[in-house]
Amino acid sequence: MKTGTIHLVGAGPGDPDLLTLRAARLIERARLIVHDGLVDPAILALARPDAKLVSVAKSRARHTLPQDQINALLVREAQSGHDVVRLKGGDPFIFGRGGEEMEAALAAGVPCQVVPGISAANGAAAASGIALTHREDASIVSFVAGQCKGLAEQNWAGLAGQGRTLVIYMGVKTAPGIAEKLMADGLAPDMPLAVVENACRTNMRVLRGPLAGLPDLVEHHAVKSPALIIIGTVTARADTVLSQMLEEKAS
Repeated sequence: MKTGTIHLVGAGPGDPDLLTLRAARLIERARLIVHDGLVDPAILALARPDAKLVSVAKSRARHTLPQDQINALLVREAQSGHDVVRLKGGDPFIFGRGGEEMEAALAAGVPCQVVPGISAANGAAAASGIALTHREDASIVSFVAGQCKGLAEQNWAGLAGQGRTLVIYMGVKTAPGIAEKLMADGLAPDMPLAVVENACRTNMRVLRGPLAGLPDLVEHHAVKSPALIIIGTVTARADTVLSQMLEEKAS
């Protein structure tokens, strides 16, 4: 029996219009799609009527399947002769564990191809009018996982501040610790930031405030995942840009 191929496909930040052409074609043709919980239902609706959709959604408190079992599922299906679309929110290789799944596939002798997607950071920034780099404000961008183990022990000095933009994934639950950590490592309490919830979707929200107010901002507005925290002076520059974008969209 011919071994199938595992396609690690980036679904982008939510809007189906932001899929790559290759991603859209693979989704439309696939007979088996193993998808994350953050993949928008409108993207899953592109699948053929007889496609088998398997959710392996993860949350901070609950995993439908542990990662090693997801790896085993992908390999088992491919070894059974099935082509598999592993559909992941954003880009497979940016906090998507795509690297782990690719390694598992190759170790088992299963062909694996990667289809990049628009990352959550790029999507959230573009949708909210925030230029992650700007000639006047930032020439360096850093991506950080906000729920990583040992947060307090890490050195975040220099990740944000003059000439830099910091994008934090998965930071809603740990917002108090993130603010405390960044200020302890030297970032000014009044550094502007934006929290972008449900980027590139119809219910997107953009919330702004200073670094010191991040915990209250998240709690007061009951921010839920998926959400990104963007820290840097580029977020303040975007106020006028976003208002113009929203006015144009409304008209």
